[in-house]
Amino acid sequence: MYRAIKIFLITVCLTFSGLVFSGFAFSGLTISSEVQAQDDIHVLIDALGVGDFPEREAAIKALVASKDPHVSQILQQLSDGLLYVNSDGGPVLLQGGTDDEPTYSDPITGEAVADVDPDLMTKVKINNALRGVIGAATSQLTLMSPDRSARLAAAQGLLKDADPANLDLLNTAIAAEKDAEIKNTMEAARAVLLLKTDASVEDKKAAIGTIAARGNRDALTILTTTLETAPDDLKPAIQADISSINRSLALWDIVQNIWYGLSLGSVLLLAAIGLAITFGVMGVINMAHGEMVMIGAYTTYVVQEYITSAFPELADYSLAFAVPAAFVFTGFVGLVIERAVIRYLYGRPLETLLATWGVSLILQQAVRSIFGPTNREVRNPTWMSGVFDLGGLSITWNRLWIIVFSMVVFVALLLLLKRSAFGLQMRAVTQNRRMASSMGIRTGWVDAFTFALGSGIAGIAGVALSQIDNVSPNLGQSYIIDSFMVVVFGGVGNLWGTLVGALSLGVVNKFLEPFAGAVLGKILVLVLIILFIQKRPRGLFALKGRAVEA
Repeated sequence: MYRAIKIFLITVCLTFSGLVFSGFAFSGLTISSEVQAQDDIHVLIDALGVGDFPEREAAIKALVASKDPHVSQILQQLSDGLLYVNSDGGPVLLQGGTDDEPTYSDPITGEAVADVDPDLMTKVKINNALRGVIGAATSQLTLMSPDRSARLAAAQGLLKDADPANLDLLNTAIAAEKDAEIKNTMEAARAVLLLKTDASVEDKKAAIGTIAARGNRDALTILTTTLETAPDDLKPAIQADISSINRSLALWDIVQNIWYGLSLGSVLLLAAIGLAITFGVMGVINMAHGEMVMIGAYTTYVVQEYITSAFPELADYSLAFAVPAAFVFTGFVGLVIERAVIRYLYGRPLETLLATWGVSLILQQAVRSIFGPTNREVRNPTWMSGVFDLGGLSITWNRLWIIVFSMVVFVALLLLLKRSAFGLQMRAVTQNRRMASSMGIRTGWVDAFTFALGSGIAGIAGVALSQIDNVSPNLGQSYIIDSFMVVVFGGVGNLWGTLVGALSLGVVNKFLEPFAGAVLGKILVLVLIILFIQKRPRGLFALKGRAVEA
């Protein structure tokens, strides 16, 4: 028994010793392998600093073929112009520090390298062709990334570069890809690559069908380029696909112009809706209305700057605070203007035009004195940034939110006029001022608060315009004439007329601009409105009332 135990213990000790020895040996081999791998990758990196652009391209491809995990890092350093090499030869190093006092380190480990003379170091230069090679290589490396956005960007990069050498890699990636959007992009890239190979006619026909199914301008460009060098038996199919895409794009162009027109119309609606109220109720030609829009935009700028500095965590929601602030402040400014100037000029439209024009000049100069003559930047929040595609439409988030916002303002104002006591009094004054006064309505204060309301809505318009236009002292001047055209065309004082007029003029402008240009297009719109007013002096939707019909 004792002997058996002794033999067992000896066996365990020998086994443990063997395992320990094997472990050390394996560790030694691993460390040796890692050192060897680092030496190999350094050799490939150093090759980037030798020779001209063709040799540098070969070195980049050798780096990618090595499949070393540091390759993406090295390519990014090369693209950013951070790799330097001694003009007398030597290793490629990563430059840091400042231009006056540069430092140099190993591009992989980041370890500092001493005794480097900056005067002898020259940048590893690349040209546009090499940038394309680097971009394609980066796409190749990220094609199998676990990050969805990285894979999508890689697939899009391969679609643009279309190097047939990546075909095998792309086939592997397509087989492993589960995301439908990324897979469609990969398949389109694969189809483009197939057209550049000696694949069979059947495979190329299938590839042409895959490209044509995308139906966008990139597909049209690819097919048009392919048509020039395609075999004769493929040209009819390619030409048919090109014609089909052209017809589809023509229809989408019409829809895109309508969208642009509605977007412009929503901006005109915001700028004109306040003017429609003041012009309709008070008969005041307010040339300072554009400056109310401008004040609203500057209020947005001030609110955003304050929130960003005092409450940075709320910076993305600064517009939620800017809307009520702009409404209250510009409404107060409008109330002061009405009480100080306009109430003495009722019934004299020419005098109100001149007086409000003078007020607009004063307000512009006041803003220049406070904020300076240069443009101020109002940043878009993240939820209003970017663009997305809907079918063949390209829609920006800021324009979409402005359309939604203008409709909300329109509905809120409509409810105020139809469902509130103040709205009832305003409509009474609009239809028959003397009768409203005899019923006990204080028409003077109705005028004052109506002007303040119209100015406040103009301030809200300034909040929206700050997201798509430059915030400058001249911001309102770009919209005042268009606002008057919208009000006159739609019908003075009628909100539904203002809505229809703004959207109509926006769409018409966008359809005229490609043919006549922006300036001539506006002139043609003005001429059309003048001709229309000759037939319908009261606009599309004329107000009904004794004062109007008298």
